[in-house]
Amino acid sequence: MALVSTGIGSGLDVSSIISQLITLERQPLVALDKKEATFQAKLSAYGTLKGALSSFQTTVRGLSDIARYQTLKAASADTTIYTASGSTTALAGNYAVEVVKLAQAHKINTTGQASNIATIGAGTSTTLTFDFGTISGGTLGGDGKYTGATYTLNPNKSSKTVTIDSTNNSLEGIRNAINAAKIGVTATIINDGTATPYRLVLAASDTGVANSLRIAVSGDATLSSLLAYNAAGTQNPAQTLLAQDAELKVDGITGIKKASNTVTDVVQGVTLNLLKQSSSGVTTTLTVSRDTDTLKSSVDAFVKTYNDINKTLTDLTAYNKTTKQGSILQGDSSTLSIQKQIRDKLNSTIASSGGAYTKLSEIGVSFQKDGSLTVNSTKLQTAIDANFSDIAALFSAVGKTSDSLISYTSSTANTKAGSYDVTVSTLAARGYFNGSGVLPAFPPSLTIDANNDNFTVKIDATTSASIALTQGTYTTGASLAAEIQAKINGDSALQAASAAVDVSYESASNRFVVTSRRYGLASTIEFTAVDTNTAANLGFSVTTGTVGVDAAGTINGAAAPGSGQYLIGATGNDSEGLKLQVLGGSTGSRGTVKYSQGYAYQLDKLADNFLATTGPVNSRTDGINKSIKDIDKQRDTLNQRLADVEQRLRAQFTALDLLVGKLKGTNDFLTQQLARLPGTSSR
Repeated sequence: MALVSTGIGSGLDVSSIISQLITLERQPLVALDKKEATFQAKLSAYGTLKGALSSFQTTVRGLSDIARYQTLKAASADTTIYTASGSTTALAGNYAVEVVKLAQAHKINTTGQASNIATIGAGTSTTLTFDFGTISGGTLGGDGKYTGATYTLNPNKSSKTVTIDSTNNSLEGIRNAINAAKIGVTATIINDGTATPYRLVLAASDTGVANSLRIAVSGDATLSSLLAYNAAGTQNPAQTLLAQDAELKVDGITGIKKASNTVTDVVQGVTLNLLKQSSSGVTTTLTVSRDTDTLKSSVDAFVKTYNDINKTLTDLTAYNKTTKQGSILQGDSSTLSIQKQIRDKLNSTIASSGGAYTKLSEIGVSFQKDGSLTVNSTKLQTAIDANFSDIAALFSAVGKTSDSLISYTSSTANTKAGSYDVTVSTLAARGYFNGSGVLPAFPPSLTIDANNDNFTVKIDATTSASIALTQGTYTTGASLAAEIQAKINGDSALQAASAAVDVSYESASNRFVVTSRRYGLASTIEFTAVDTNTAANLGFSVTTGTVGVDAAGTINGAAAPGSGQYLIGATGNDSEGLKLQVLGGSTGSRGTVKYSQGYAYQLDKLADNFLATTGPVNSRTDGINKSIKDIDKQRDTLNQRLADVEQRLRAQFTALDLLVGKLKGTNDFLTQQLARLPGTSSR
């Protein structure tokens, strides 16, 4: 419909009249705009609340870590000799420590070469095989070479290989290839300033006597004459640094040896980093004490975290008496409920803590009149001095067992706090294979060659591995057992499956025993291929050994499913998901486990509920968004109605304007005609 200029015929300001009428008609839209603005403000407030709750959860989750409340600190009286750090398993006390020797890595170097970049050998593809093991006996000469020594493989390390060919058969090329392979050996080149100055130096990455190098070279003879090294045989490089264990004397106990200068298992729960050998007979005091500073800061952080979220909740729901205005979420039931639930948690008692404390007030944490928390540092210190280890149960999920050979491992969201009886009916066992008698018997020796060096074994019912032993003469059953173990554990497929074994030699029965490192029904040793000579010499046969056994027992009176050494609380029971490790001991009643859930742990789970998809925050924001969408629909409907009303008004006023115009024209005509009638006068 064409636009019509109104007011022409009547002289009225019709556009203004219509505009004012439409303004009146728009009042419901103004109300909707105000309503939407309120909803948008609430939506923003809930966004603030959601962000605050998310930050709150992140912090309390970190504060639920038991290590924050039970760590002990360790300090050395002379940090130039060693440094120390403690953990939750450490015990307070003082120890006299003497560093008798530092651990060293085995190091060898080649004969000098005139050039570091000239080719060595013909470039034939050559394999360097690196082994790690122990050099024993014999005599080390002034030339850095042994006579009469033996070499025993480290059973926990596999062989590593590096290929040298025409692309890298220079001293620098060999160095770069070894370093790039990352096999636990570091290669460097030293220039000694002589006529043939360049020497390749090879060092084991790991310290300790069990990590001495052995290098076999298969391929180019020139490379073999440069690199082949076996302390019990050919030694083309010379030893420049003896592999050595660290040696300690602790509280008068001598001969403590460790492969590394980082020592974690001499003083319980303490890590020693050895830096320098002590003066002969001089000890350095190690002090292990409670880390009260970390514990106090954790309690302070917990209080601050609560106060922060409480302030956010209070600000969002507050009423200002001065301005007589309420905050956007004043009276909001969901927000007030969240605040109340958090406060209720902190006012509750920790059930089954198994310790001296069950309430925050007992360690000096209490509410103030304004609803915030405060810490009484004197009362907290008193609680720390009296029962340091029990404070953790107020904040973390903690399981305490009465039997030292049963340990709490973990729990799930379905595990309820409580004290539960534990019984063990079956102890876990590892799968093993007992070989038959070895021929010939040790001593004197057994030669492994191409006729008896291969077998195929499957570990833990996972992946089969074809094993090829290093050929040679083994003079002891222990040395051959170490070789078998190293080759099995070094298989890449078995490593990927986390399958490993221990191999031992029983001299009384003259047999090898292969034992899985896993516990339970999944623990198996199966030989799937063994030729006749290997069977005769090693005592292996195509069969499955004795299968492992899962632990079995009850927790809280219900049969607990066993998995390896672990018992797990039954589904539907209060102990559901409670995981305990049975390390040993006897069958029968094994005491109790007291499982408690501290305040930080509970608040973390409570925040989970608040922030869940169906939780109060998302449910409320979903409702607000739905209301905003409804307003949008109402606005669209009203806008359409206004357009229709305006169109109708314009049509009506246009028609009226035309009519008035016609009437005015008629009036003008009649006036003119009347003026012309006889007898009419203008006077």
